[in-house]
Amino acid sequence: MSLKHGLLGLLNYSSMTGYELDKAFNASLSFFWQAKTSQIYRELDAMETKGWLSSQRIIQSEKPNKRMYTITDSGKKELANWLSLGEAHISDAMRVKSAFLMRIFFSGETTTQQSLELLRKYREKCLEAGQGLGEAHNAISEYDEMVCDERKSIYWKIAVLYGESYYEAGVNWADKAIALLEKEAQMK
Repeated sequence: MSLKHGLLGLLNYSSMTGYELDKAFNASLSFFWQAKTSQIYRELDAMETKGWLSSQRIIQSEKPNKRMYTITDSGKKELANWLSLGEAHISDAMRVKSAFLMRIFFSGETTTQQSLELLRKYREKCLEAGQGLGEAHNAISEYDEMVCDERKSIYWKIAVLYGESYYEAGVNWADKAIALLEKEAQMK
């Protein structure tokens, strides 16, 4: 996935300001794709240059002016093309690139206590992130009302279900790794 396609997907549901896009992105997609506000605005400018969206400046008297972004037919075509390449993206999903796992792999160079501390922190972060998916559930409910298409929200729920399973797997893995190291420490 790329940031631009995530933004096109959100705009396909409704026109939004940059602020609204940033808020929607962080509430619903951030558990599997992180983006800074500055990255979002850069992508919006680039997509407008490509003709994938248009924007309209809205003048406000008591608030700062804002830009409302709308997906164009060209943007809808780009989104549809990207969505149709599903098989190519599956192989990307099967690859793991993790500096954390690289560190774990070489942790035999550290003490067992340091490794246990690292794994316990990882477990804690997985628990926190899993609990944080409540925000994604709230966003789904909020945006489901805006879009009024239950079929689309089913897919949003499926993505959050993946996040829940991912963090549960992280906790499960950490528990097993901690048990292995604690057993190894007892044998010394």
